Amino acid sequence: MAPRPDFEIGGFRIPPGTRRTVDLPVSVLSDHTPVTMSAHVVHGTADGPALFVSAAIHGDEVIGVEIARRLLRSRKFSRLKGTLIVVPIVNTFGFLNHSRYLPDRRDLNRCFPGSGSGSLASRLAYLFMTEVVDRCDLGIDLHSAAIHRSNMPQIRVSPKAQETLEYADAFGAPVVIRSGLRDGSLRKEAQVRGVDVLLYEAGEGLRFDEQSARVGVAGILRVMHALDMIPEDGVPLAEVVPVRAGSSSWERAPAGGLLRTYKTTGEMVEEGDVLGVVSDPFGENEEELQASQAGLIIGRANMPIVNEGDALFHIARVNTAEAESRIESLHAQLEDAAMFDEDEII
Repeated sequence: MAPRPDFEIGGFRIPPGTRRTVDLPVSVLSDHTPVTMSAHVVHGTADGPALFVSAAIHGDEVIGVEIARRLLRSRKFSRLKGTLIVVPIVNTFGFLNHSRYLPDRRDLNRCFPGSGSGSLASRLAYLFMTEVVDRCDLGIDLHSAAIHRSNMPQIRVSPKAQETLEYADAFGAPVVIRSGLRDGSLRKEAQVRGVDVLLYEAGEGLRFDEQSARVGVAGILRVMHALDMIPEDGVPLAEVVPVRAGSSSWERAPAGGLLRTYKTTGEMVEEGDVLGVVSDPFGENEEELQASQAGLIIGRANMPIVNEGDALFHIARVNTAEAESRIESLHAQLEDAAMFDEDEII
């Protein structure tokens, strides 16, 4: 049998059975400091699919960077089939400035597929598409809520991608949501090129939390096992099928003031349940925020200071009777799961 060919990326060659971090040039800052997008490539000795894992497309979504770090410390790649590309920080500019956006205030996840001669955001998007996406068969893109918001761990997939939906189930996050594709997003433009992307949402901007990190690392390993990239040994296989949601919507503040919440992420609610109360600073007026539908709270605002119309609770429409028992089982499974970094406290 002929040996597997080297993996080529950014002018570098990675022989089979080796791994390497490569720096892909992005631009030069105004003070002449070069900026690169760094990708770590693990190239297996046996044939198999190519998977990319990306994080920090929004620079303040740091939980994905931690998930990528833990993933790369895994000892499960010695018998890897195929190729794994991990880009822990796509948007270096936003990451350094603790910002969601690029210096030109563009949202990178609305600039794909980009252009080699366009704006800074467009050039970065083009680099990621041509050097990473075009070399892969599937992607997992790691995100979190914005600052002052938090998301329950969840996977979002295209409504039409049946095979990808199976990988979403394999990931094992508590909830799988079929969500539409937005123009200029990585998910949409990658799908145009024949590469489906699982989008993992969990946690809060500029924050780490242990549950989001553990669900993310375990989920990626499960998908790699489902792709037959790694053996089952040591992979924490999901014991419960995730809850599927076809749509979701936000409940918004009925008035401005101070918010006291009665519900949080991961809780089931019925139509009419009181989610919280908004009061003025003098305590003279209070308005209840009631759930307009039954469902599962998958995201919420954390700031107690709100303006009228602010999005406060994100509720997914699910089969209530079916979801309640599954969510309890999934929470128990997460609590029992072994930690990946037992010597670390976040």
